[in-house]
Amino acid sequence: MTLLTQPELPAATPVPEFLPIAFLAGKFCPFPEAQLSIATHALHYGTSVLGGIRGVPSPHDSKQMMLFRLTDHCRRLSQSAKYLNTDIDPIDLEATFVEFVRRNQPQTSFYIRPLIYTSSLGIAPRLHDVDKDLLIYGLEMGDYLHQGGVRCRISSWLRQEDRSQPLRGKSSAAYIASALAKTEAVASGFDEAILMNSQGKVSEASAMNLFLVRNGQLITPSVDQDILEGITRASIITLAQDLEIPVIERPVDKSELFIADEVFLCGTAAQISPVLEIETYKLPAHRPVSDQLRELMKNVMMGAEQRYSNWLKVIGLNS
Repeated sequence: MTLLTQPELPAATPVPEFLPIAFLAGKFCPFPEAQLSIATHALHYGTSVLGGIRGVPSPHDSKQMMLFRLTDHCRRLSQSAKYLNTDIDPIDLEATFVEFVRRNQPQTSFYIRPLIYTSSLGIAPRLHDVDKDLLIYGLEMGDYLHQGGVRCRISSWLRQEDRSQPLRGKSSAAYIASALAKTEAVASGFDEAILMNSQGKVSEASAMNLFLVRNGQLITPSVDQDILEGITRASIITLAQDLEIPVIERPVDKSELFIADEVFLCGTAAQISPVLEIETYKLPAHRPVSDQLRELMKNVMMGAEQRYSNWLKVIGLNS
């Protein structure tokens, strides 16, 4: 008997190619064996925090993989865990991720998904007297968004407020708004959504930060606009400043997007993705600032920019 029905949407994304080894309950195991009970607390209440880390093969050595800004990702995940009333050492996290890569021996670009979650079985929504655990899995990942550019709509859903939940942590509960906005955008013929905050200012895309360019200045919503303090966002700000591109962090009006010289989205999965259209407004095809930053970011992630070599954690694989 079928109980659930779904509206017609474009074809679903194919099932990803998962890495063979996962981490669960303090030990590594084959991915198919990493199973949770249907009564797991986090499944019912969104009481978990997550991360996402990009890994790419070293262009210099086929027996090496590189993780982008691993230390920063571990620090943020550790900080996010505090919202679950638990502590996890970022140094221990980093060591576990390194071992995760070595055990999986990936050969192509990949993405690591860690999740710190309430692992007890029960129905009381709370964070005290509930066990917490860490799980990690990975999947092969190329481009998350179409690298030729995306078409966006302004979502009817608003980004949550920091006074309602801690948005500086990557809380899984916060992603319901992202999911609603993304599906609304795709169902109405767009690729991606842009969410406003409760003050009517631009916040971010469904799971990415946003930048725009006006008069040679790179502008992005400031951290008081209910954004996630993205690591890719911080990286782009550093790169732009090193290129002597003026960077301004401030509230952004919706109307500014329609007359911007350039708009792009960024995130660990999306990297840098140019925006072609917003609603019925077409943006200029000439994107010198976006293209310059995109090329530099690509070179940084491939280890071709020595001054940013500290952003890459090089991991040797077995011969």
